[in-house]
Amino acid sequence: MAQARISAKASEGAQHQHQQHQQQSGGQLRGRFYRSTSMADRSSRLLENLDQLELRVEAFRDAASAMEQEKEILLEMIHNIQNSQDMRHISEGEREELNLTANRLMGRTLTVEVSVETIRNAQQQESLLHATKMIDEIVNKLLDDLEDAKMRLMSLYGACTSDVPAGPIDQKFQSVVIGCAIEDQKKIKRRLETLLRNLENSEKSITLLEHQKSSVRQSCNSKQD
Repeated sequence: MAQARISAKASEGAQHQHQQHQQQSGGQLRGRFYRSTSMADRSSRLLENLDQLELRVEAFRDAASAMEQEKEILLEMIHNIQNSQDMRHISEGEREELNLTANRLMGRTLTVEVSVETIRNAQQQESLLHATKMIDEIVNKLLDDLEDAKMRLMSLYGACTSDVPAGPIDQKFQSVVIGCAIEDQKKIKRRLETLLRNLENSEKSITLLEHQKSSVRQSCNSKQD
C-alpha cells in the first residue's frame, strides 16, 4: 500500500511538472508573438515618419532651389537696369545716384548664400562638365559673331525643351544633356534661357543705338543742306 501511494504521488508530481512546463512554454510563445507584433508596429510607424520626412526634405530642396533662381533673376534685373538705354539718356548726376542704388541692391542680394548640391555619379559629373564646356565655347565667341552665337545657343536650347523647337536641334548636345542629373538638366536649360534673353536685350540695344546714330546723321545732313 505504501509503495502504491508513493507511486501515485510521483505520478501526480510528474503530471504537475508537465503542466507547469506547458504553461511556461505557452507563455513564452505568446510573449514572443506579442513582442513580434509590437516590433512590426514600431517599424511601420518609423517607416511612416521617414516617408513624411522625405516629402518635407524634397519640399525643402525645392524651396532652396527656387531661392537660387530668384537670386539669379534679381541680379539679372539689376544688371539690365544698369545697362539699359534709359540709363544713358539721363543726366550724369541722376545716373550716378541710380547706379549707387543698383550697386547697393546687388550687394545685398549677393550677401544671400543659397546652395543646393546635386548628387551625381561619375557619368553624370562627366556629362555636366561636357555640357558646360559646349556652352562656354559659344559664349566665348559671342563678340566674334553675335548672330551665329545666337543660332547655336538656340539649337542647344532646343535640345533641352520638350516643346517643338523653332529651329534645328543640336543632337550631340542633347545626348550629353540626357546623361546629366535631372537637377543639372534644369539648370542648363535656365542658363541657356538667360543667355538668349541677354542676347535679345543686346540686339535691341544695338538696334536702338544704330537708329539713333542714323537719326543724328540725317539731322546733320539736313543742316548742311
